[in-house]
Amino acid sequence: MIPNTITDIFFDLDHTLWDFERNSAATFQHLLEKHELQLRLQDFLAVYVPINRAYWKAYRQAEVTKEQLRYGRLKDAFDELGYAVNDTTIHALAEGYITHLTSFSHVFDHTHSTLEYLRPKYKLHILTNGFKEIQHKKLSGAQIDQFFSCVINAEEVGVKKPDPEIFDAALKRAKVRPEQALMIGDDLEADVHGALKAGWSALHFNNENLESDPNCVSFSCLSELQRIL
Repeated sequence: MIPNTITDIFFDLDHTLWDFERNSAATFQHLLEKHELQLRLQDFLAVYVPINRAYWKAYRQAEVTKEQLRYGRLKDAFDELGYAVNDTTIHALAEGYITHLTSFSHVFDHTHSTLEYLRPKYKLHILTNGFKEIQHKKLSGAQIDQFFSCVINAEEVGVKKPDPEIFDAALKRAKVRPEQALMIGDDLEADVHGALKAGWSALHFNNENLESDPNCVSFSCLSELQRIL
């Protein structure tokens, strides 16, 4: 159950409101065509997506830098596919990906209506590990930036979810106590367990039907928040 002390809701952005995989696929379709790479998008993504997730986990744990993530996820994907791409092209793809990703603005179903429902009841914020230079562009491109009072970014704080320090920094920015804060996100480790360890409440957006936590309410469609909250 969600306690009645909640006044502020902190949303993760990628994979929770902003449909990262859909926007990423559209970006790669553009880049593969632009650089005349003879690969089917589906074949590339089948290899790239799990590699990217592994790199993001390593990035959260400070095992790789942002630059190593951007280069390595592409290099490893092409290597696994056995498709030769030189470093110049890989760096151009890495830069082009960041440039073009925010030109797409798909969000999950019911994002706008759910935020409209929640806004009169709670103060809404974003708490993200995503790169700071593009998160605001994602919010404005998707026309959801007006819903959020604070946007807290891991790069600005200096630590990433699930580190307790970023949750403490979010509380200070929003001027609330842990018992007033609710985290909603797709990542069980970073969002849910990170928030719970910081003394917050949490909801797990589990639209891919992955592992969940019996101690946390899980939901698969954003419209369900109108029932839960």
